[in-house]
Amino acid sequence: MFSFYKYHGAGNDFILIDQRFQRHLKRSDTEQIAFLCDRKFGIGADGLILLQHHSEAPIEMVYFNADGRESTLCGNGGRCFAAFANHLGIASETLRFMAIDGLHEARIATNPVPNGLEWVELQMNPVRVLEQTDTADYILNTGSPHFIRFDQQILTKNMVEIGRSVRYSDRFEAEGINVNLVEPTLEGGLLIRTYERGVEDETLACGTGITAAALAYARQQHRTGPQEIPVKALGGHLSVRFDAEPDGSFSNIWLCGPAQRVFKGELMNGEW
Repeated sequence: MFSFYKYHGAGNDFILIDQRFQRHLKRSDTEQIAFLCDRKFGIGADGLILLQHHSEAPIEMVYFNADGRESTLCGNGGRCFAAFANHLGIASETLRFMAIDGLHEARIATNPVPNGLEWVELQMNPVRVLEQTDTADYILNTGSPHFIRFDQQILTKNMVEIGRSVRYSDRFEAEGINVNLVEPTLEGGLLIRTYERGVEDETLACGTGITAAALAYARQQHRTGPQEIPVKALGGHLSVRFDAEPDGSFSNIWLCGPAQRVFKGELMNGEW
């Protein structure tokens, strides 16, 4: 028997397992991980995260999509991972950890956020390449690959249909891509909806997608210098801070938002 924890960041939910002292799951346990993420027969989550030792950092975050396959960086997962490490006593106000795309730093606010939430800020890797397509859409990698389309009245759109049409197009079918519809708001922020590969459905929030949307918006608006852009996902409010460089790249990128522990449970080891 071993413990698991359920966390969410703006409705983007994850199963987290502490593997520092005993390995309960391996990277190759695709079927078991997919079962645990199944919302009808398992625990239910957008992804599963393992916390374990690493030779080059205090701890490592190993992230799997709901299909059970190890995947690229998950931004909201990284923020929930930092909150989990804090609850385990590994981190206090700051945390350094290894992820699939390298080292990351997270900051956990000392002042509690209302409703039992924690405010967690995750430093993302610099983004040096942002492609604009012939249809004025944007493609960039913020730890995971994203397709950004600016549109109006996005809450009325069929997100799954649009997401699948792009994700399974000839260009992206093999590796997959996350698909985002983004709408600028009158308040100067962004509204976003995201279809995630690996989940193969719309999720309530996507941290790397929110980051990608903010960077693409800065490029579209020809902004340079320090920026902070609020972004509203279906599951809650987040913000992205960054420096937009004159050469078109982006640095000092921070994904900021709430994280919350939902519950703790027990699994019988080897019984799925």
